[in-house]
Amino acid sequence: MKTKVAIIGATGYTGVEFLRLLLHHPEVEVTALTSQKYAGLPIGQVFPSLMKTLQITCEELNIEQISKKADLVFTALPHKTAMETVPLFYRSGRRVVDLSADFRLKDASVYERWYQKHTASDLLGESVYGLPELHRDKIRGAKIVGNPGCYPTGALIGLAPLLKSGLVSHEGIVVDSKSGVSGAGRDVVLESLFCEVNEGVKAYKIFAHRHTPEIEQEVSLLAQKKIGITFVPHLIPMDRGILSSIYVQLNRKMKTEELLNAYQECYEGEPFIRIYPKGKLPNTKDVRGSNFCDIGLSVNESGDRAVIVTAIDNLVKGASGEAIQNMNIMLGYPETLGLEVIPLAP
Repeated sequence: MKTKVAIIGATGYTGVEFLRLLLHHPEVEVTALTSQKYAGLPIGQVFPSLMKTLQITCEELNIEQISKKADLVFTALPHKTAMETVPLFYRSGRRVVDLSADFRLKDASVYERWYQKHTASDLLGESVYGLPELHRDKIRGAKIVGNPGCYPTGALIGLAPLLKSGLVSHEGIVVDSKSGVSGAGRDVVLESLFCEVNEGVKAYKIFAHRHTPEIEQEVSLLAQKKIGITFVPHLIPMDRGILSSIYVQLNRKMKTEELLNAYQECYEGEPFIRIYPKGKLPNTKDVRGSNFCDIGLSVNESGDRAVIVTAIDNLVKGASGEAIQNMNIMLGYPETLGLEVIPLAP
């Protein structure tokens, strides 16, 4: 029997990515979609790409009714709204993968410093940070998974091998990331309009982006000591994708080939990590529409500094694809089910 899943907040960009991928998942049936804005409309009218593919009408959120229809729930809701919704599904016995920030940070005081008061802090101990490459064993038994943010996914996958092996200085780590506009969501926002974004690139929220504490939480766990990073996000005029350039000081002299070997060893067997050979670096075009994270790197001539470059699709590995990967782990399915799609051609 197939696992029944519901998507709460199904009409954003992450919602349509969920459906694009889940419709090819052999062990899953999508049984409920909610939308405050489009309740009563067939999903094919909201997203014409789904016409004749999925015959489900969007409905308003009703915890009792959705819980009867679904075994597992994806919540693609704004911050604060998620923390009001997730506990209700949890108490009804449903497993939840949450795409907001509400269940990513383990310290409620840190969350409240960057967001707002947390009204479900008693469940933070129940939630698992859903980056499979770091927390696969904990995800297996989790009832609530806090799906990582898009920027942290690329940054943490790029940093993890260095921190695990003690190859990098904990001081002066810089994560410079550039994201497509879909990362801002589907709502009409002045800064995301075509004329505001096209033909320009800009940095924003330096030292103030809410993904900073999420990255710092995980790198500190890896290093087993408190680490601060400098995170500089940029908005770039493309639909989707994130390219992160990570600048680090190495603890010992190394060559590019040696550092690449360390990454290959760390990510051996990981189904969605692709490591580039020396001399090649990732391009967001080469992961578009897929759940891959591509990694390339270079060490300077003196061997004491390195730049690691990662590329992901912010809507897939940075959101819906990673959430499905987490679902597969939670339910004991092969991790790649529903995600065995090659990147879209340029």
